[in-house]
Amino acid sequence: MSRKETTGQAITRSLVAHGIDTVFGIPGAHMYDFNDALYGAGDKIRFIHTRHEQGAGYMAYGYAKSTGRIGAYTVVPGPGVLNSGAALCTAYGANAPVLCITGNIMSHLIGQGRGQLHELPDQLATMRGITKTAERIDHQSETGPVISGVIGKMLSGRGGPGAVEAPWDVFGRSGPEVDLPVGVRAPHPAVNSDEIAAAAALISGAGNPMIMVGGGAADAGAEIAALAELLQAPVTSHRSGKGIVADDHPNYLNFVAAYEYWKKVDVLIGIGSRLELQFMRWKWLPKGLKIIRIDIDPTEMVRLKPDVGVVADARDGTQALIDALEGSGREDRTREFAEFNEEARSRFQAVQPQLAYLDAIRQILPRDGFFVEEISQMGFTARFGFPVYGPRQYVTCGYQDNLGFGFNTALGVKIANPDKAVISVSGDGGFLFGVQELATSVQHKINVVAIVFNNSAYGNVLRDQKQTYKGRTLGSDLTNPDFVALGESFGVRSFKATSPGKLRDILEKALSLDEPVLIEVPIEKGSEASPWPFIHPAPHAE
Repeated sequence: MSRKETTGQAITRSLVAHGIDTVFGIPGAHMYDFNDALYGAGDKIRFIHTRHEQGAGYMAYGYAKSTGRIGAYTVVPGPGVLNSGAALCTAYGANAPVLCITGNIMSHLIGQGRGQLHELPDQLATMRGITKTAERIDHQSETGPVISGVIGKMLSGRGGPGAVEAPWDVFGRSGPEVDLPVGVRAPHPAVNSDEIAAAAALISGAGNPMIMVGGGAADAGAEIAALAELLQAPVTSHRSGKGIVADDHPNYLNFVAAYEYWKKVDVLIGIGSRLELQFMRWKWLPKGLKIIRIDIDPTEMVRLKPDVGVVADARDGTQALIDALEGSGREDRTREFAEFNEEARSRFQAVQPQLAYLDAIRQILPRDGFFVEEISQMGFTARFGFPVYGPRQYVTCGYQDNLGFGFNTALGVKIANPDKAVISVSGDGGFLFGVQELATSVQHKINVVAIVFNNSAYGNVLRDQKQTYKGRTLGSDLTNPDFVALGESFGVRSFKATSPGKLRDILEKALSLDEPVLIEVPIEKGSEASPWPFIHPAPHAE
């Protein structure tokens, strides 16, 4: 006679089979049978309970974004799903494999509008609007196929978040324990030799090619560096592409420097990138520019049509291009690239006090440590002012630019990378979106160092209102707590740093403590130089 298990137990067993070892979340009535199954999994799955559903979603995002593996979380339906919706939006925009597991009202009441606890008019449709895929388990026997199908889609092609819901009454329903299928990544598209030949022909005739990398190239760093060396071309990146080719690689151009080099580029090679810098921020194209794109998502070739589109995994496509160009060595131009970088650094060094503080952090953060940005004056400046040396080490929210993601995300990064240093950099406004997760860091011993730059304002809004709206400020001035006292009230070791030198010293001590740490850095309101002229530069004169 076969053993029986509940739907909740089958979901848990499927998660383990897919290599998921951590679930973030908050237990709740609809989910009790699943929550109990997680308890029954013992040491196979670690459960990190948070103080807000948004925190659970962001921690799963940090886990996924820093590793490329699935970050899973569970929340109650309705308000729980909606509270975590910002994190799912972020995962969608940043192509991160975040899995949301939630419930629903009783199966026979779905869609009837009876006003049941946590009922949404159509929760599945809501989740499908902010994920790559979302499905419902209507019966215990569907558990394996539904979970494996969702995970397979999340991991295939252009990655992204997924969601699974089960009605309240289905979680506890028993059925035979059966072998569960495991969702696998679909095979990468076969590299089209004709497309590679066309790309190679364009490159062979180019005098000044440039390579732009995005998050889709995270696993192709070695191949991209080899291509850059072969072509003696510069490589640049914006947010998600930082560190894929290390900032100190001779062919890497900081994107401020890359904008100056852009004047003479004749072929742009985009690899795993939406080409946001060139088309949405620089807003100026050199005459006669030809574009080559290597991307696993064929839709990208429609969204922004290149001269040559290579639909392929970044590593496969780049290696095929190297093979096609073999023997076409070029004169070393790395001194030229170094001069561009030095000139750019001398110009953006004026973005103070941000650069001085970022330099202090970089001096202390180990080369393989993680830096989690935030929507703040420090975060914006870090996009060009903070060197990164490995893929996924600069954790960003991508194009969603959602305030408040940073500290919570950093906790997930640390859970996924317990032996690496993790520093979170927030403004006072963004940090207070998720300050309650200081309690989570203490309870679960998540040793993130959180740096809060306190300028008593939503700094970007305040600057825009002063500059564009003649000083008519609305909702941009903030009254804040004493962050050191606040941190200490949670049981977090807390410090105040009043200069870059003091921050460097405190940070060195903080990392040696190996416990949660909060550091407040007071900044005079409105004193920061704007980083935006370097992120949105004025168009080149033709």
